[in-house]
Amino acid sequence: MIQVSEIAKNKVIELMQEEGFNAMTDYVRVGVKSGGCSGLSYELKFDNQQQENDTVFESNDIKIIVDKKSFLYLVGTTLDYSGGLNGTGFVFNNPNANRTCGCGESFSL
Repeated sequence: MIQVSEIAKNKVIELMQEEGFNAMTDYVRVGVKSGGCSGLSYELKFDNQQQENDTVFESNDIKIIVDKKSFLYLVGTTLDYSGGLNGTGFVFNNPNANRTCGCGESFSL
């Protein structure tokens, strides 16, 4: 399961509205792809369709979809948001990651 912090929830709702999505009915698609300085990198986008191999979660009133392959890498992850001076954006607190890069956008197991 993937959790969504309160601050991430508020930012997701704001951004979904800006991009024409509805947080009540649409999804945050979270995934993992090869790349980045640590080997794997996170993907996050909005979607209004669930695919056959997707797993659906709901956390803090946010609907999250994850493809079957990415799910294995993301179990137990918390999606957070940082708006500080050192970096603004979504942060993945992934307990499965053995190593992350300095920017936090990629990881390895």
